[in-house]
Amino acid sequence: MKITVKLFAGFRDNRFKMAEQDYPEATTVGDILSSLNIERPELGVALINGRHVLPEHVMVDGQTLSLFPKVGGG
Repeated sequence: MKITVKLFAGFRDNRFKMAEQDYPEATTVGDILSSLNIERPELGVALINGRHVLPEHVMVDGQTLSLFPKVGGG
């Protein structure tokens, strides 16, 4: 299935800004994080088509996944 993945902030370092990628059926947000070498504790927000989801969410063909890292600072 085809999923559009958008990366933001530090997640773009040595990766991409946006890419349409093929994933097997029943792929989760967590599986995509793993494929991008992004550790779950680094994830701040995951959105599918603009709605907040958890790493356990199962993706559906044609969805857009946006990944934002945690924001540091004080």
